[in-house]
Amino acid sequence: MNPDYLLKTEALVKTYRSGPEVIEVLKGISMTVKTGEIVVIMGPSGVGKSTLLNIVGTLDKPTRGKVWIDGQDMSRLDDLSLARFRNMHIGFVFQFHYLLPEFTALENVLIPRMIKGNDWKKERHRAVQLLEEVGLGARLHHRPNQLSGGEQQRVAVARALMNQPKLVLADEPTGDLDRRNSEALFDLLLSLNEKYHQTFVIVTHNEMFAERAHRVIHLWDGKIAEEKVLKNL
Repeated sequence: MNPDYLLKTEALVKTYRSGPEVIEVLKGISMTVKTGEIVVIMGPSGVGKSTLLNIVGTLDKPTRGKVWIDGQDMSRLDDLSLARFRNMHIGFVFQFHYLLPEFTALENVLIPRMIKGNDWKKERHRAVQLLEEVGLGARLHHRPNQLSGGEQQRVAVARALMNQPKLVLADEPTGDLDRRNSEALFDLLLSLNEKYHQTFVIVTHNEMFAERAHRVIHLWDGKIAEEKVLKNL
């Protein structure tokens, strides 16, 4: 695999069986993502955007085809190895933040480090730094129900970055936010990309954000219908 590519997929096919009927959601998706690139995936509902993101994130397996991340063939890893790889190298931001309600913002950000199994208490300073980076330095000890929707999603972004992942995947990260908070979250992701050369693959319907990405991939009927390069790295 070309070392310039952090992510590569080859002819990804995903089918589901519904009674006697076989439903083909992905129909041969081949794509690459460079390190430090922001790639936006767009398309109408039901074309396979979230399915593709789940397969790229190793949360699901393709029926056929392969995924390489950082030169590693994901099909060669067993379930335990995939879970370890996912925790160490992939961050996730979803439409709904999935914060644990009984934990503070700081504790929620520390969760990936706890899962990693090392002495997570020594990493508290990184969690604090990340929350300060996303503008929540004064909200460390607030629980989710004490934070606004935009603040909760910023905690989710900080959590996704806790283990310094090579790749961050975001599925409609602003879908539950108003326009002002959506713009603020976009600004945050762009600043993280510029400052840390962080790689993002983002599923969104938001045309405004798509225009600010490096590249946009449009899906239609389980295939790549169009691909646009908007700016070079």
